[in-house]
Amino acid sequence: MRILLAGSTGVIGRRLEPLLTARGHEVTGVARNGPVAVDMLDRDAVAAAVRDARPDLVMHQLTSLGTGDFAANSRLRRVGTRNLVDAALSVGVRRIVAQSIAWAYEPGDDPARENTPFDPSDADPRRSSVAGVAALEAAVAEAPEWVVLRYGTLYGPGTWYARDGLMAQQAAAGKLPATADVSSLLHIDDAAAAAVSALEWPTGAVNVCDDEPAPAAQWVPAFCAAVGATTPAVTEGRQQVWARGADNHYARKHLRWVPRYPSWRSGFATL
Repeated sequence: MRILLAGSTGVIGRRLEPLLTARGHEVTGVARNGPVAVDMLDRDAVAAAVRDARPDLVMHQLTSLGTGDFAANSRLRRVGTRNLVDAALSVGVRRIVAQSIAWAYEPGDDPARENTPFDPSDADPRRSSVAGVAALEAAVAEAPEWVVLRYGTLYGPGTWYARDGLMAQQAAAGKLPATADVSSLLHIDDAAAAAVSALEWPTGAVNVCDDEPAPAAQWVPAFCAAVGATTPAVTEGRQQVWARGADNHYARKHLRWVPRYPSWRSGFATL
């Protein structure tokens, strides 16, 4: 199968391309500084790249988080995704697999499932972030067949949650809070493996995260220990009402997806 991998130089894309190639797929890597260099905000350039690649499937793993510019990332989700989907549909691509996130859900007490509505918050930066995710998912859903991978918080080499990552620096500075806010985490290798599996998954959104949603009061001290930072003091109560984590029941029970690291407890040990 011919696959256009958008975001081929990103933290997931770098792992994903060799996995796809090893399975016999013909991969065209597209990124701002990729093998095929394309600014995904340039509609004409995106259209030309997709037309030249003649893909059977488009794999969307685009992000813009290297500098922590969330506004730029939201714009890429909105505009870059729109450009990519339009280009794909114009050349007859039937199937799109795309990266999304598992923390855009509305506030609640239990881990969110895929049918949980998105957060209607009208306060920035949360509003803009969720709007970007919603625009991405709506555009991808225009394809005849599609899968949206709602990834948990990524950790492991090359991510913010690595020994040399941004959050390890924050932890070392005592700026990573251990609160009651709940997260669902995901090792970067499991994220890439899920994207390969999604080539054959049925249409729909999927929470792709480990089996153990947990409050930061539990996982942040473990992360700090793994990266050699001082254990922070625990702060009572949730700081973000939407921080509820996500439930991976559908992926595990119905899609038979099994993460290599089913818990951040075992995953952090690799850091």
